[in-house]
Amino acid sequence: MANFNKRVPENVPGEFFVDSTCIDCDTCRQLAPATFGETSTYAFVHTQPQATEATRQALRALLACPTGSIGTIHHHNTHEVRTDFPLRLDEGVYYCGFNSPKSYGGNSYFVWHADGNWLIDAPKFLPYLVRQFEAMGGLARIFLTHRDDVADAAKYARHFTAQRVIHHAELAAQPDAEIVLEGTEPVPFGPDFLIIPTPGHTRGHCVLLYQQQFLFTGDHLWWERDTQRLGASRDYCWYSWTQQAASMATLQHFAFTWVLPGHGQRIHLPREHMAQELRTLVRQMHCMHPSA
Repeated sequence: MANFNKRVPENVPGEFFVDSTCIDCDTCRQLAPATFGETSTYAFVHTQPQATEATRQALRALLACPTGSIGTIHHHNTHEVRTDFPLRLDEGVYYCGFNSPKSYGGNSYFVWHADGNWLIDAPKFLPYLVRQFEAMGGLARIFLTHRDDVADAAKYARHFTAQRVIHHAELAAQPDAEIVLEGTEPVPFGPDFLIIPTPGHTRGHCVLLYQQQFLFTGDHLWWERDTQRLGASRDYCWYSWTQQAASMATLQHFAFTWVLPGHGQRIHLPREHMAQELRTLVRQMHCMHPSA
């Protein structure tokens, strides 16, 4: 629970505040950008919400915050707001919320599918989310993009008897995973799912393409809120920027309209616009004189 006495000085006066336990994971800015901003090290409230919808968005951010760093001066009954999660993004695709500090506040997603539902990376293991997933038909597979964002995947796997899918190079994070990928070739799972190895951020990083429309990108690719362009980070590349640039170029062979990252802003663009954004990013990455 956020501590009013530890609130950061940049907060504007009013109902909502962020305290000094914030880890600057970006969750609040994704959910309520009209309320939350960022310094170089943490989030803060830049505008107090006035309208009903803005307040609801801010309360969603409060619930999803992995470190409980968002607070309010007065008590709010968040039970109804909690029912917004998993938050529908498009037909059959949801953002889970309740981000985990184990994955530094990484996003996770739920895909409803007639042949079995998928969880992409993992949120906190909470009874409420378990009940929601059960009501939506349970979980058949848990796709883990890479070692950083597994969070409570093992708990969800045990509860739902779900198969975890992870690359062999990331296996140390889930050594008892049920499905282990090898190599760098794309791996189809039925007609709708395609796992594409994208080494770079980590050695065994992978992304998931669903219905040639939704690309779940882990820490490989995201939308830059400030520049309004697709982006990737050399500073947060743990394995090889050279390989990450090559992996990014490989994605040009696939069509998609959504980028749904583990960290960073999600984005939905027309297919050709998305393709152009990706081409621009690939050129930029190669112009940075990448080195391993």
